[in-house]
Formats: sequence, structure tokens, C-alpha cells
Amino acid sequence: MTVTVTSAVAAPRWFTEAIADSPEHREVEVAGGLVHLRCWGRADTPGVVLVHGGSAHSGWWDHIAPLLATTYRVVALDLSGHGDSAVRSQYPLDGWADEVIAAAEAGGISARPYIVGHSMGGGVTAAVGARHRDSVAGLVIIDSPMFREPPEETIIRQLERKPKAYRTKEEICGRFRTEPAQATVLPYVARHVAEESVRRTDGGWVWKFDPEMFRKRLAQPSIDMPGLLRTVDTPALYIRCELGLVERDTASAIAGSFKRRATVVELAAAGHHPMMDQPLALVATVRTALAQWDSR
Repeated sequence: MTVTVTSAVAAPRWFTEAIADSPEHREVEVAGGLVHLRCWGRADTPGVVLVHGGSAHSGWWDHIAPLLATTYRVVALDLSGHGDSAVRSQYPLDGWADEVIAAAEAGGISARPYIVGHSMGGGVTAAVGARHRDSVAGLVIIDSPMFREPPEETIIRQLERKPKAYRTKEEICGRFRTEPAQATVLPYVARHVAEESVRRTDGGWVWKFDPEMFRKRLAQPSIDMPGLLRTVDTPALYIRCELGLVERDTASAIAGSFKRRATVVELAAAGHHPMMDQPLALVATVRTALAQWDSR
């Protein structure tokens, strides 16, 4: 499935107003590398850190964060190897978890933050809960297949993929795709995310992620994710996308692996990337969870 980023479908008012709420850009140094942040809302107030999925970046949250920033300081980071953050020789899960905590502090969040992570970012979010359990107020994990390794064909395809530069921004944005593909993608969201996903170099236009990331990740020791989750007693919500990657029984097993069982909510008619097809339902679900935790 190819996302057509030049679609003429008009963006709704809520989206154009959210995108017009431009973030403040900051950087923080973590383990010798700069990590890029986007920040919304009033600084030095309680807040939320948004963690993107694999090969994505903080701009995937540009239309989500402003809708949460009416109540919270919201910080979205580019994990190292992604977006405008540093490239590293390796990407251990603990290192990414440390970047999330550093982002919360550098981004102007007071008190213990809530952490929201999508897909691969859900695994990072769980690692934050295990490694920094006294520093976070709650965890929201979105359609993360935390117990499942990539299929062999996916591994082979990723390892064989060669980085390519494109002549124009229009050409590379026209190649933007979700991975995995999903049946419904809002074209105005895809268009914005695609444009934020590329940079111009002397050799042409390229994607904003380390092309060697997958190989570097495979070189890391495997993570005992059930064992990691058993150490997490922070309040947690697991959002299963109805049309996503995670079956109901798997979502239940993931939720039951937490030291304090996570709540499971199913997002109706949502693919694996709900910010692409069900953004308002996603915002409403996250808002509800945070409001309930705030009231305790």
C-alpha cells in the first residue's frame, strides 16, 4: 500500500490548527550524542513524553501533541538514530530509555512524566518503566508486539535494503509508506509526516534515520521482555489496535506480564499506526487514561 502524499483531500480544521501550533525545538546531550526534542504547552508543569516507533521520528506526533498540550507539557523526542538526533554505533534498549528520561527533564516537564510509546517505542516505554520506575507516573503502550521477533523475511528484506538518495523532495515523499502497510491512512497526516521525514544532503534527499539501525539492533543481546515487564509496577495502559499487529490474547498476555496488570483498551477500526487513521480516538483514549491517573 502506497500512501499518496499529494492527495487533494482537504485537511479538517482540528488538524490544521494542531499543525499550526508549532513546537519549540530543543536538544539534550545523552551519552555523548545530541537528542532532538519537540515541545508543546506550558513549561515546568506536569507532562507527557511521546515515543515514536521504529524508523519514525517526533514529527509523527505533530498533530497529536497539541491536543494533549491543553493540559500537559508535551515532549516528543527523536530517539538516537532517528529524525534529527545523533547516529550511534549501537542502540541498546536501555540507552533509548535513558534518552526518554533525559528528554522529560530537558523538555521542561515537572514532576514524574507519563510515557506514551508506539510500536517499537512501546518496548522503549516498558524499559523506561523498568529502568526508571521511580521516575515515571504511568505508561501507555500502543500496539507494540513486545513478545514477537520480526519474521525472517522481514529481517532479510531489511538487511538487503540499500540506502538511496532521491533527486527531489517530491520524489522521496511519494515513496513514503507505513510499515506494515494498513488499509486506511489519512492523506493529510501522511503528507505532513512524509515531509518531516526527509532531509536534503549533497547527494540528494534521504530519509531521517540511520540506514544501519536494523543491523545494529540485531547485534544487541535479545531482551527478556516478559522478565522485564515483571519488574514494572507503574500504572500501565495497553492500547490494542483492532486492525493492528497484536491479537487479543497476545495483548492480554502482555498486560498480565506487568507486575501490576496493565489495563487493555481496544481502539476500534485502527490500524497499527493509529495516529495515521484514528488520531482523535487515540487522543481521547490517552486523555481518559491520564485523567484517571491524575485523579488518584
